[in-house]
Amino acid sequence: MPQTFVSTDRIRSLFTEAMSQMYRTEVPQYGTLIELVADVNAGCLERDPALRERLARAGELERIDVERHGAIRLGTADELFTIRRLFAVMGMQAVGYYDLSVAGVPVHSTCFRPIDEAALNVNPFRVFTSLLRLELIEDEGLRSEAEAILAKRRIYTPRTVALIERHEQNGGLTEAEAAEFVAEALETFRWHGEATVSAETYKRLHDAHRLIADVVSFKGPHINHLTPRTLDIDAVQARMPERGITPKAVIEGPPRRHCDILLRQTSFKALEEAIVFAGEAEAVQGTHTARFGEIEQRGVALTAKGRTLYDRLLAWVRGEVQVGAGGAKAGAYDRELAERFKALPDSWDELRRQDLAFFRYAATPAGIAAAVNGTLPGDPEALIAKGHLAFSPIVYEDFLPVSAAGIFQSNLGTDQQQNYATRSNRDAFEAALGATVQDELVLYAERQAASLDAAMEALGLAGVPLKTVA
Repeated sequence: MPQTFVSTDRIRSLFTEAMSQMYRTEVPQYGTLIELVADVNAGCLERDPALRERLARAGELERIDVERHGAIRLGTADELFTIRRLFAVMGMQAVGYYDLSVAGVPVHSTCFRPIDEAALNVNPFRVFTSLLRLELIEDEGLRSEAEAILAKRRIYTPRTVALIERHEQNGGLTEAEAAEFVAEALETFRWHGEATVSAETYKRLHDAHRLIADVVSFKGPHINHLTPRTLDIDAVQARMPERGITPKAVIEGPPRRHCDILLRQTSFKALEEAIVFAGEAEAVQGTHTARFGEIEQRGVALTAKGRTLYDRLLAWVRGEVQVGAGGAKAGAYDRELAERFKALPDSWDELRRQDLAFFRYAATPAGIAAAVNGTLPGDPEALIAKGHLAFSPIVYEDFLPVSAAGIFQSNLGTDQQQNYATRSNRDAFEAALGATVQDELVLYAERQAASLDAAMEALGLAGVPLKTVA
């Protein structure tokens, strides 16, 4: 009798729920954060029926409450290679390459996530996964010591690896195997309060960079934040103190807009968690600061043209106003950000017409009715003007290098920076991964083109291209 396999979407959803429950236990303020975000989102949808309708039409409404992203930091190429296989069991692939060394963080990263639109609407769980760049540790002795420490650890249970292999060989997992896989895989992401190094080694790693100590000193890559999606990040930021949570000084990413773009993130400072150091005659107590709470608000995915404009505007503001760890000049930063970003249109139609963002197209009931009568114009712009062709923003599913680095730095407790001269090393990252990371811009362009083709075919106008303003 043939086995019945569960979908990768179901395994991903089971894992997301298990991860959320675990993190709620480990970081109690995360539970408070989830409750606050749920309250804010409910208020947004109640006050803005148009937003509710747009999310429902795009298939995104049901996913808001389950939407999460997490982040982990790995130490070796072997760990990265296996995590790719682990996430594949959940229908997640590597999308995008992020070099954070340019911001003084000695890692490079990718985003593991589903890429199919239907899978995204079931559960868009993402994990920002970073690999430590040991070559950026200047002290050769410390670098060799870190390599030796990492070479000894095994971050996956034997059963996890066996179930990954079973999935690869059989083409899926049964319901019972999926439940076992989730329980076993969760062990990789669990917090362990026992360091694998001595207090003296931890200090030397910490002095080189806090993040190096976080990656090298523990049994595995504990999940360092889990992030719910809000529909109004400014409201969450303002209300966090009411719940006993102190937010970071500024919201990372673009300013508040009518038409949200890309990604905005804020967070509360990392916890100081008790740890016990290894290799001492008597147990030595210490603390480690790494894990924190984060919230995000997602907007439309920008095209290459839009990203170029976004990057230029953001760099301009960051060059003008420096925000310290204590929040100095935060108000000035927000004002300058809002002023500069007036150069990026705050209208869905202008973003679309100027080819600055990606959109999903659909034939309207009026358009389909008109097509039956043979009265449709052949130009997509004319179809849009007559209400025969509708468009809606494609949500950005990925991350921003500057935002990621800003979150990393702000939650390490200082503005610690390193000037790493080594350039980005995507080839080495992909060699460790055992695969080529997918280009997120290509994925968005394919979704936009497929939706337009389907809409035009529904209107009996297959093959008519969309024109944009130069």
